[in-house]
Amino acid sequence: MNKNQSSIQLIWGAALTVAGVGVLVLLPQRMEQIRQLRQSEPYAFDMLFLWFCFGLLGVLLIGGGLQKIYGQLKSPSDANSGDQDRD
Repeated sequence: MNKNQSSIQLIWGAALTVAGVGVLVLLPQRMEQIRQLRQSEPYAFDMLFLWFCFGLLGVLLIGGGLQKIYGQLKSPSDANSGDQDRD
């Protein structure tokens, strides 16, 4: 992978991580707004299901972004050692 694609992948990983953190940080505020709009109980099953889904979305975004960042930062050293093993 050339340097330009590598930097784009690193930026994409950072964007995924930031989006996941944003989902988790804004989750309580947005859930309160949804609860007020729907006029439902705070611990109704559908509200808990929404909490779970958005929380899982945030965790998966953070995990995917960190995995992509780790893979991009780890790959240059692994690529060099892999080329030497082939000789």
